[in-house]
Amino acid sequence: MDYKKHWEKALTISTYYQQFEDKANNPDDWEYGQYIPLNLVRTKRLIKTFKLNTDDIEFITKSKKQYWLVISEHWCGDAAQIVPVMNKIAEQSKGLIEIRIILRDEYPDLINAHLTNNGKAVPKLIQLNSEFNLIKDWGPRPIEAQKIVDDWKKDPDNKPHYAETLHKWYATDKQQGTKKELLKVIHF
Repeated sequence: MDYKKHWEKALTISTYYQQFEDKANNPDDWEYGQYIPLNLVRTKRLIKTFKLNTDDIEFITKSKKQYWLVISEHWCGDAAQIVPVMNKIAEQSKGLIEIRIILRDEYPDLINAHLTNNGKAVPKLIQLNSEFNLIKDWGPRPIEAQKIVDDWKKDPDNKPHYAETLHKWYATDKQQGTKKELLKVIHF
């Protein structure tokens, strides 16, 4: 896999957020567009409210140089909850972590190389070293959130409540599970 080529095609975080705004203004033009406006609200809330503490920042700034290539989509509820946390970590890294977003449906070869239980779940963090070689991947969600999804898949009758339960977990957790798992990824 030529990760450097994908990195060069990927969106900057500001372009990703601008596309998010544009799609939210015209959700009917997009597949799964009905989810985009609510996901934008979630994302904007986290951009404003999610903070890292001093110990987190100190830990982050002791990492090696790395590139985070994130496979995402604007319609994805998990991405709305997780990408702002990833970006905040990158912002606080003093340039040690660079982040870009690549849209899942535009680059099927990339997501197909990083499936989760044979599924194309996003967001998926592809961690690359300074030579753009794969270190590891993470995602699509924290372990506790994944358990909610796994339980739902065991009992499809719960499908109507799945998203509500999952996003309630995110709201209660306040992105601490996501942060904890992403901080474990940083040092290699």
